[in-house]
Amino acid sequence: MAGDDAQTLERLLAGRYSCRAFRPEPVPDTIVERILLMAQRSPSWCNAQPWQVIVTKGAATERFRAALHDYVVAHPQAPDIAFPREYRGTYLARRRTCGFQLYDAVGVKRGDRAGYAAQMLENYKFFGAPHVAIITTDEALGTYGAVDCGAYVSNFLLAARSLGVASIPQAALASHSAYIREYFGIGSDRVVVCGISFGYEDASHEANGFRTERAPLDEAVKWATD
Repeated sequence: MAGDDAQTLERLLAGRYSCRAFRPEPVPDTIVERILLMAQRSPSWCNAQPWQVIVTKGAATERFRAALHDYVVAHPQAPDIAFPREYRGTYLARRRTCGFQLYDAVGVKRGDRAGYAAQMLENYKFFGAPHVAIITTDEALGTYGAVDCGAYVSNFLLAARSLGVASIPQAALASHSAYIREYFGIGSDRVVVCGISFGYEDASHEANGFRTERAPLDEAVKWATD
């Protein structure tokens, strides 16, 4: 049984990817609730479970999609959690590789800044997804509340994959945190961590035609021995 569980987890991890084109049909409520119930089993420091989640569907998704996109094109970014100061070394190389894979897949040529910007704005259209989940944490819990939410996000993505639902975690949606709080009536004591767009993948779309790689263990792990 343990071997079967490991193989299932390995298959889910290998098959999950950040979907950037979705079909419009909604995910049934029963499946969304099952994803949420599985993600709710995520571990957290002192079992605080700091995550709170707003999930949109139907007309609510469409209203939010239009409102957020219109807001973003007219306002600068202002995330609750500071974005990376810089990407450097290996991290910069991986970021560039991922970006070029996406741009190559959708036909945006190197140096086409207008094309880059247009593709970036697809984040705020949720890549056509019929649902988006906004993840927040309690402000007083600081960094570790956000770390706990990271565990929740990871489990949400795997739970979705296990049920045939595609997803993409999006820090971009947290880049306008104050607007999201105002839009949904979220209290000032909550920090917007990220969003997750989800639905059924459009497997024919070129944006879903590439996969990122993972570094070998010797780049990420150092063994402490006797």
